[in-house]
Amino acid sequence: MHLNPYGEYAVLLAASLANEPARNRTEIFARTREFGMTMDFPELPDDAERVGEVVDAWLEVVDADDPSERARILNSQMAAVAAYPRMTDHDGEGWHLHYRDDIRSMPGVISAVVCVGTALHLTARGMHRLHRCAAGEYPGDPCTAVVVDVTRNGRQRYCSVRCANRAAVRRHRERAGGRATVAATAPHGADR
Repeated sequence: MHLNPYGEYAVLLAASLANEPARNRTEIFARTREFGMTMDFPELPDDAERVGEVVDAWLEVVDADDPSERARILNSQMAAVAAYPRMTDHDGEGWHLHYRDDIRSMPGVISAVVCVGTALHLTARGMHRLHRCAAGEYPGDPCTAVVVDVTRNGRQRYCSVRCANRAAVRRHRERAGGRATVAATAPHGADR
């Protein structure tokens, strides 16, 4: 990964894997490429299962409501996977920083990149900029997608325009329903 290899793109990779789980190693590898990881990984038989465990552990960070608890969980995860920062020019792709040992397994690298990237994202942009879609707060709405807020104002609540629009329609109907109830109970001819 280049530029800021452990920032925004690492967190977006984790959210992508959480919101749309990859079914196999090939899909995971394609997703890492899509989000800027350029290294190759030796193939291990349990790669997909172990990447799924990495994502599940990362979701504990996403779902932690208290910033101190979120930091505690993430610090624990980073301690398990991260190592000293070091400069590298693997594969001649240009000098950049890694925050991990020379671990080469796909799950190990993804875990290190995601943990450090999440820590950088939260400390640089704010602890509130990683959460589940706010549409899931409404009864009957199944959306539990992860939202990585990279907006300028830091107020992204929904995973998509679709979820934001559905929530807006729901709020409008609730307000309109309240007015209809008031109108129906008002005496005939009363000011509305």
